[in-house]
Amino acid sequence: MKIATFNINGIKARAQALCDWLDAAQPDVVLLQEIKSVDEAFPREMFEERGYNVETHGQKGFNGVAILSKLPLEDVRRGLPGDDSDDQARWIEATVVGKTALRLCGLYLPNGNPAPGPKFDYKLAWMERLRARAIDLLKTEEPAILAGDYNVIPQRIDVAKPEAWEKDALFLPESRAAFQRITNLGLTDAIRTRHPGPGLYSFWDYQAGAWARNNGIRIDHLLLTPQAADLMLDCGIDKDIRGYDKPSDHVPVWVELDA
Repeated sequence: MKIATFNINGIKARAQALCDWLDAAQPDVVLLQEIKSVDEAFPREMFEERGYNVETHGQKGFNGVAILSKLPLEDVRRGLPGDDSDDQARWIEATVVGKTALRLCGLYLPNGNPAPGPKFDYKLAWMERLRARAIDLLKTEEPAILAGDYNVIPQRIDVAKPEAWEKDALFLPESRAAFQRITNLGLTDAIRTRHPGPGLYSFWDYQAGAWARNNGIRIDHLLLTPQAADLMLDCGIDKDIRGYDKPSDHVPVWVELDA
């Protein structure tokens, strides 16, 4: 089973590029972020025509997450537990059943800038809620993936120019420490198991020739529970989509499981 995460940066502007990538890559499941659309306006027919079941957790103008799956989506839940007052559409989870049941959690973690400030406080609080949800998932001892745009650069090897990001919320020590507290629970960063070296990124700014210079950062992650990590066959980053018409500033990151 091939599972991908992709910050699409606006489904209306990127729908055709997304469909072109789906046709080429043939993922079984895609976790989307920043759909920037209410549920009713999401162009689900384009994906249903390709055999995907569609579940969304949308929001007008910004945020928004979705799941596209060739397998039926069961027990769909929207919103990260832990704060009933949080109305931002940043979390969706569901179960798919192939060879085995797999819990899929799609997330769009807050950016946190400017830092310090309320937005950074919200980011760190959200990450603590994420850690609590990860603990609950690990207690089930079942395969699960927490995938999405984490808006965290975990290590210096995950950024082309570390000095340019030292005061950014994505790379501040507090953000990186919060991410490490999550992975230290026993989650596997899929990409780093197969690609331990520098120079591998998932985001390039549209400005200043970042793409041409490979001036990127790695902020889109697939974290696997031990039971999911045991099923991993391969993983990668599909950079070629940046050559499509109207590309996102992110590219898909994927993992293949024997599931």
